[in-house]
Amino acid sequence: MATAAVMPQPGLPKAAFKPIIQGSATKRKFEHVNFDPRQHLAFEEPQSIVMMKEIGYSEDTGISPVAVSHPFRMFTPECIQKFRDEVLSDEVLEKCSYRSNIAAFQVRGYAPKYAPFTYDAWHNPRTLSIVSKIAGVDLIPNMDFEIGHINISVKSEKQALDEKAAVELQRKSFAVDEGIAGCPWEDGKPVVGWHRDSYPFVCVTMLSDCTNMVGGETALKMANGEVMRVRGPQMGCAVVMQGRYITHQALRALGAQERITMVTSFRPRSPFLPDDSVLSTVRGISRLSDLYYEFGRYRLEMLEQRLQTQIKLLREDHESGKKTDITALKAFLDEQEQFVRRTNSEMIPEEDVVEGHQPEMGLENVKLPTPPEDEERLVKRAKVA
Repeated sequence: MATAAVMPQPGLPKAAFKPIIQGSATKRKFEHVNFDPRQHLAFEEPQSIVMMKEIGYSEDTGISPVAVSHPFRMFTPECIQKFRDEVLSDEVLEKCSYRSNIAAFQVRGYAPKYAPFTYDAWHNPRTLSIVSKIAGVDLIPNMDFEIGHINISVKSEKQALDEKAAVELQRKSFAVDEGIAGCPWEDGKPVVGWHRDSYPFVCVTMLSDCTNMVGGETALKMANGEVMRVRGPQMGCAVVMQGRYITHQALRALGAQERITMVTSFRPRSPFLPDDSVLSTVRGISRLSDLYYEFGRYRLEMLEQRLQTQIKLLREDHESGKKTDITALKAFLDEQEQFVRRTNSEMIPEEDVVEGHQPEMGLENVKLPTPPEDEERLVKRAKVA
């Protein structure tokens, strides 16, 4: 499927991004800079982390007991500027931009070809250790295609000022809470409706100055149906969330002329932990050849590692004179059959993909794979204390 260019299409929202790009130095030739964690990371521990049990779910839901972090400082201003230089470059905006029924302008699939700095930043061991520590499980980027998915929203200066004035009028009637709280003027105004993400974990990084921004929270649906809201991040800050297993929505931000967020998706490093990734929400906004290549490759690599481990266990048991545990072997094969079927079912034919369509998605009833008993130590090592 070809890149979905930003042009008028029936049923799709009109892209309105030029005010932010005009006046920026997108035509300049930027000097290449290598990502250096000592120079580009400014990590500060999040003030708190919301656990799955705090929103009514059992701790074994998903792949970690962690639901979502509060915003935390992640990158330096210099690093954020490099991200912006790459993702707002003319080449990236021309070749890697997409529109959909729920988003007027998105940028994705640009790393590492057009954004080596961004690619290196999310593959750096120090960056991964930070995200993994907060998530409570050892993570790696799900796919290169999903490194730094960009959501861009811009308004005219007049629109931003009018919103700010309206908020100030209402602010007098409501107390402002800087923690988990509600924004009355945001009710019923989500950027995207209630949904679950395609991948186990996401790290959402703010690339815009949020000084005058009101709202922009993440709303989480608790198990009892109530809603919890987590404050949105400031520029250079991030939020880590187990978005595949939590129904959530992003609320609109008011009073700011631009809002650019970078969403990087993650999966467990260990092939023995569950990977319940799906492609439902991303097929229509992707180069299918690249997406299917990366998805198919890493899923087959996971299967390869599982099979190699199982063969080793079978051989060792046989050579030591143990009786073959047929029940356990069949259970393992059943799980891998399901894993292969799921992988296959996610790669639907190109002609059946509706370009620009992003359906809201729930969590399907999928049996999660169980690691071999003798590999329990590998799973424990994959967990981050």
